[in-house]
Amino acid sequence: MYQIYGTMLCKDCVACVDALKATGVAFAFHDIGNDLDNLKVFLRLRDQSPLFDEVKSRGAIGVPCIVREDGSLTLDWESCLP
Repeated sequence: MYQIYGTMLCKDCVACVDALKATGVAFAFHDIGNDLDNLKVFLRLRDQSPLFDEVKSRGAIGVPCIVREDGSLTLDWESCLP
């Protein structure tokens, strides 16, 4: 099951959630805008992974962030679709 960190204030996060639901992909959505514990987990991921280096250099947030079942991270939510 995918673990997705994001906020429903982000159009990319909304598109990701809608597409995963429509295709039946199992996921849990962790809203970083409504829960400080979720925000803390996301910030730890963001601060420790070089995946976010380019995102941070642009001043962007880096959501949706998908944690795959093997623990690897991706910002390319479309790669999670069947």
